[in-house]
Amino acid sequence: MIRAVVDVLIGVLFAVGLVVSGMTQPGKVVGFLDVTGAWDPSLALVMMGALLVHGLVLWGTRGIAKPALDPQFRAAAPGRIDAPLVLGSALFGVGWGLAGYCPGPALVGALAGPGALTFTASMLGAMALHAALARRRGGTSPAPEEASAPPAAPDAAAPTPT
Repeated sequence: MIRAVVDVLIGVLFAVGLVVSGMTQPGKVVGFLDVTGAWDPSLALVMMGALLVHGLVLWGTRGIAKPALDPQFRAAAPGRIDAPLVLGSALFGVGWGLAGYCPGPALVGALAGPGALTFTASMLGAMALHAALARRRGGTSPAPEEASAPPAAPDAAAPTPT
């Protein structure tokens, strides 16, 4: 229960940060991407702030064996760049550039007006379609926890192959 409360509080903090920084306004994102016109560097400042906070958290958690509310720290597996990742990244970038929304700000902005609500509904529909197609092919999209969990350590009691 405490984990759920902390997750909600972190989500609210993130949403407030998006609103205060103006990142729920598609014009801010499009302005950042318009490097040949009226370029707006504020998104870069938000990103630098996020990197600074993340770096401080990484530095502050050095030497801690496990987080307080999870059995282990989680990180993306390094080195896996494949066609679905490249295609998904390209689609994300095109959608972000055309609409001015990415998933986080779109979810927050969906509470504010029809533009973000339409984008969010389309995004959720595309996610459902992707999951259905993956199941039909016999595969599944990994849950975020599965995709980011580091490989399990080998069992010390298990014999090692020779």
